[in-house]
Order: sequence, then structure tokens, then C-alpha cells
Amino acid sequence: MIDRRTFSKAVGLGTGAAAASLSGLGGAARAASGEHRPGAAAATPSVPTLTPGTHTGFARMKHVRAGVLDISYAEAGPAHGPVVLCLHGWPYDIHSFADVAPLLAGLGYRVIVPQLRGHGDTRFLSARTPRTAEQSAVALDIVALMDALGIDKAALAGFDWGSRTADIIAALWPERVKALVSTSGYLITNIKAQLEPAAPAVEHNWWYQWYFATERGKKAMEIPQERDALCRQVWTLVSPGWTFDDATFARTARAFRNPDYAAIVLFNYRWRIGLVQGDPRYDRYEERLAAQPSIGVPTITLDAALDPFTAPGDGSSYRHHFTGRYEHRTLANIGHNVPQEAPTAFAQAVVDADRL
Repeated sequence: MIDRRTFSKAVGLGTGAAAASLSGLGGAARAASGEHRPGAAAATPSVPTLTPGTHTGFARMKHVRAGVLDISYAEAGPAHGPVVLCLHGWPYDIHSFADVAPLLAGLGYRVIVPQLRGHGDTRFLSARTPRTAEQSAVALDIVALMDALGIDKAALAGFDWGSRTADIIAALWPERVKALVSTSGYLITNIKAQLEPAAPAVEHNWWYQWYFATERGKKAMEIPQERDALCRQVWTLVSPGWTFDDATFARTARAFRNPDYAAIVLFNYRWRIGLVQGDPRYDRYEERLAAQPSIGVPTITLDAALDPFTAPGDGSSYRHHFTGRYEHRTLANIGHNVPQEAPTAFAQAVVDADRL
């Protein structure tokens, strides 16, 4: 989930601009704050409108050794097409992009959708590697994936952990990023800021983070039945308008059977609030991220109107972090899991960002 401090800063913005549903729309649907080259919209193809849930999975999975991991990933589209990396969040997996991937592949993109560390069939190469999940570690996993696949530069698109990961790569290694789609805006975590209390309503949204800080929460994550019940409850709370069935949840929940899943999730949330120390190998990256570096690559930010972690408004609370060509979009009647709930709008944002 997103950074509670980021939301706390935005919570006082009020309703802001009216939410506009962008499902099925092209480059013409833009916030007033958007900055783009004249005439670019006319050259941008419209993504076909697709009913969410049309696709339920991927034809096959691939594997590649990258950094400290053997990464499991799905791939769609032509091998020599422009690359898009789609990055999932918690408690989700690559199935959040089951509809987005074919939409983008149909427009000629090579779409790569990896299971993040601790998810699905992604595995650590060594039993001796610490099972940590600080933000820079996850980002370096994706940089290593790009290196292993020979991808010099790609568009990055994500939500939740995936947005944070994409933001970090765009900030620290902008030469690797052609364009960025970041759901919920700027999510690079400031650990020192996280140590300060947030507004009570914001703290309430983070109930599971405090739960994970306890031995009771640890046990819940380690027991499959308890873990699935907890993750499903999160789905329901953060996407109040999304009607999903048992089969949809079960397809994603299989990714939670990874032997390192509990350790990775618990570490990530405990690390964010200063309860555990990160692996020293990532300290230099975390020092750079603590300065909240700006992002200069072409970017579209997405805010889901029904997401309790996204304050309603125009994204102005984080606008200053994006110094390149930029647009902001609000999606009406959509919750936290944007690519699965609104695949057409998400895919269109990728196409439009690629042409900013």
C-alpha cells in the first residue's frame, strides 16, 4: 500500500476537481495541469474498451536469473516492440495486469509483468540472502531484470509497491525509463517522516501495518488460511466498488504461497515504520531516496477516486516532485487495484505517457 505520510499531506485538499472516468478515452482526457507537446494527442492511438475480467491469466510464465533472484515473469506482445514493465503491489500479483497486458500487446508493445520478490514463483538464488524488502531492494530487482533481459530503456507502470518501485527507478536511474505511469502519485518513502504520527483517519487506514508489527500479525501472515482471509479483507476495503469472485481472488492468492512471502511482506511494512533495519548493501540507495529526489521523466499520475489511500483532488500535493512533462488523471468509481479494475484507462495512460 502507499506511503501513509504522502496521504497525510494530501488529506486536507478536499474534493478538488471533479473525478472524471477515463476508461476507454485517449489523450484528450487530460487534467488542466497537464503539460504535453501540441499535436501529440492526435497521434496517440486509443486503447480498445475492454470489460474488466475478460482475461484471467497469462499463456505461460518465463524465468530469468537477475541479481539475487530467479524472477518469474509473464510476457506478451512482439519481441522487438517498445518495452513496458507492469509492476504489481500488495496484496496482489501479476494477475492485476491480466487485461492490461493484451491491450498493450495488441498495440505493438512488448509487455513484461514480473512477480516481485516473495511472490509467485520468483525465488532467491541463495538461502543466505537476507529476506529483506526495503524499497531500494525491490527497485534494484527490476533494474537487474532489465539488465538480464537486455532492456536498456522501458516505460514503467505500476500501482502500490509497483508505483513506488517505478518512481525509484525513474528518480535514481532516469536513463532507464522512457515514461512513467504512477498510480497514487509520488510514493518514494521518507523513513524519518514515517516516524511522525499522521492524522487519525490516516492511521486508521493503516490498520494492517500496525497488525504486522505484532507477533499476532506475524502469525496471521504465516498461516495460509489466515493470510488469505486478511488479504481478501484488504481487497474489499481498498476497492469498495469492485465486485470480484472467488476464482479471481484464488488466482492471485496462489502467489502468496511463495515460501518467502510472509517474511518479505512483514519486513517491508516493519521497515517503513523503523522497526527493523535494512540490509547494509542498500544503505547508499536509501540515503539518496531519503532526500526525496525529483522525477524528470515523462509521467502520468493516476488517482483512483474510491481508493482510501488517495486523497481526492488534483494531485497538487505531490506535483512538485515531477519536473518533466506531466499529466494527472482521476478515475471515477475505481479503487486501489487500478489496472484490474480499470484496465482500459490504465493501458491508455501507458500509451499516452509514452507519447508525452
